[in-house]
Amino acid sequence: MNMMNIVGGKVLKGSVKIAGAKNAGSKMIIASLLTADQVTLHNVPLQKETDIGRELVTTLGAMTDLVDHTLTIRVADIASSSAMSLSRKNRLAILALAPLLHRTGEAFVPSLGGDKIGPRPVNFHIDLLESMGAIIEVDAEGYHAKAPNGLKGAVIDLPYPSVGSTETALFAGVLAKGRTVIKNAAIEPEIIELIMMLQKMGAIIELGAGRHIEIIGVAKLHGCEHTVVADRMEAASFASMALATRGEIFCEGAVHRDMVTFLNAVRLIGGDYEVKENGILFKGASTYKGIQLETDTHPGFMTDWQQPFLVAMTQAEGTSVIHETVYEERFGYTDVLKEMGADITLFDTCLGEVQCRFKDHNHKHSVIIKGPTPLKATSIQLLDIRAGLACVIAALVANGESTLTGFEHLERGYEDLYGKLKAIGADITVS
Repeated sequence: MNMMNIVGGKVLKGSVKIAGAKNAGSKMIIASLLTADQVTLHNVPLQKETDIGRELVTTLGAMTDLVDHTLTIRVADIASSSAMSLSRKNRLAILALAPLLHRTGEAFVPSLGGDKIGPRPVNFHIDLLESMGAIIEVDAEGYHAKAPNGLKGAVIDLPYPSVGSTETALFAGVLAKGRTVIKNAAIEPEIIELIMMLQKMGAIIELGAGRHIEIIGVAKLHGCEHTVVADRMEAASFASMALATRGEIFCEGAVHRDMVTFLNAVRLIGGDYEVKENGILFKGASTYKGIQLETDTHPGFMTDWQQPFLVAMTQAEGTSVIHETVYEERFGYTDVLKEMGADITLFDTCLGEVQCRFKDHNHKHSVIIKGPTPLKATSIQLLDIRAGLACVIAALVANGESTLTGFEHLERGYEDLYGKLKAIGADITVS
C-alpha cells in the first residue's frame, strides 16, 4: 500500500485472527543458522519482518520454502559469512554474528537499521561476544567478527535486560565450549519461546530465578519443528482499537498469559475483556477514566503497547500519565495526535516510580494526557510500526477523512492490516 484513506467515527466490531509474533518468528528464522538440519516453523507471520529474516538466511546459504504460514529452512552449508549484500538493512542482522561464528569462525554483518525510536547501541552484543572469545572490528559499514578458536562459555552480566543482547547470548552459548551464565537476562515471552525452540534443537538451557539463565554448550544442534506464538503486540493494537472506538473486537489466538499487565490496564481505564478458550474478547465502554502507566521490561507494561493504548487514553476523563523507561525517543508520534486535537504534554522528568535509565538526561520520556478530547482528521506520515498503528487508531476515532502514507513501516509488523480493518467495520480505502 502507498496510501490509506480512513473515515473515522465508526464503532469497530468483529473478529480478527492474531498473527504469529514478529519478535518471535524473525528470531527463530535466525536460529535456523545454528544447524545444518531442516527447521520447520508454523504460524509464521506474513509481513516484511519475516521477509527480511528469510532474505538474511538465504543470503548466507539457506534453502527456504514458505507455504501458507509454514516456513521450512535448511542451511546445510554456509555459502557466505557476509550479510553485506542484504537489500534491506535491519537490526536482525546483528543476531547472525554468533551463529556464523559457530558455523564458519567468522562473520560480517551490516550496521543496524529499524525504527527510529531512539539509539539501539550494540555494545552489549559486542562485549558479550568478545568475552566469549570473539575478535570484533567495527567500521562504517558494519561488524567484522572472528573466532578462530571457537566461542567459549562465560559469565555475562547485562547492564540492562536487553532482548536482543539476551538473544545473542543464547545463540552464542548453546554451541560454546563449557558453561555460559546470563545475568539480568530479558525474560519476555518471545525469549521463552526461543529457548523452547533451542531446547527442541538439542540445547541445554536452564531458567533460574531473578533473570538468570544458564547454558551448557553442546557440540551440535539438530533440526526441529516449532509453532510461533501469537503476537501480543498485535493483540494489544486491536484491543486499543476496541477501546478507542468504543467497539468490541475478538482477538483470536491472543494468549492470556502473555498479556496480564495489559489486561489490567484495560480494566483500570474502564474497558473490559473476556478470556475465551481460543482468544480474548475486548470491550469498549461509553466513558473511561485516566490512569498512570509506566513501561518496563517483562513482566511490566510493554513499551510496544503504550502507543496504541495512548490513543484510547485521549478519550478518558481527567488526567493520564505515561512514563516510558525502555526507549528515550518513543513519543515523537504525539505531535500528530496533538495536531488532531489531543491534549498531550511531554516532560523530560520521570513521572513514575520505575527505576529509569533516562533520569536527568533531558529526554522527553514522560507524557501527561488530558481528556476526553475529540480528534479531527488530518494527513499523517507514519513514523514506525507501533507509532504508525497508533496514528491509524487516531484516524479511526477522528471526525472526517484522514490520509495516511508511509505504510512500509506497518507492513513490517502487521499481516494483512487492511483486510483485518475492513473485517471489523473500518471505513478505509487504499491505493
